[in-house]
Amino acid sequence: MTESIENNESSLIPPSGGGGAVFPGEVHPTPSGGILLSKLDDVINWARSNSLWPLVFGTSCCAIEMMSTASAKYDWSRFGFEVARATPRQADVIIIAGTIVNKMAPVLKRLYDQMADPKYVIAMGACATSGGPFFYNTYSVVKGADHVIPVDVYIAGCPPRPEALLHAMITLQEKIKSGMTREQIKMQKPEQSF
Repeated sequence: MTESIENNESSLIPPSGGGGAVFPGEVHPTPSGGILLSKLDDVINWARSNSLWPLVFGTSCCAIEMMSTASAKYDWSRFGFEVARATPRQADVIIIAGTIVNKMAPVLKRLYDQMADPKYVIAMGACATSGGPFFYNTYSVVKGADHVIPVDVYIAGCPPRPEALLHAMITLQEKIKSGMTREQIKMQKPEQSF
């Protein structure tokens, strides 16, 4: 009976060093079960990366794609983005989906400032990354979210598919799991998701 319990426990957590390790650490079997060995920093980064709560900031057509990413077909909750918050004080990552105009920029900055550290930013679509097609035809559009707040991950497209948003969120998770601090993520060359 104890052998089957040990086998079940060790099958729940893959050994470290594997490409698809879910939990950072190794299970060492003992007669009474198993002992999990890991570094506390790795556990904290794993927990932080798998519990990102997004603050949705949808201002135009990219917001429709962002909403569909949370729907049953794509279901971003499978990847650890379960709870979309409407308040910045309970969010970890802000997803900017759409055009930012000059009147909206101070509101975006205020929301970003109200988020607790560590906080992350995903700019979704051409309008959020570079002003999009509207920047050249009007005076009121901001040329990208990075002119207002620092952006961690950019998503190209007009509008990008839900798979692109999932890829960007998983990319951000991998950066956090690797132990990178917020400053290190921002110092890297901006990564675009396609």
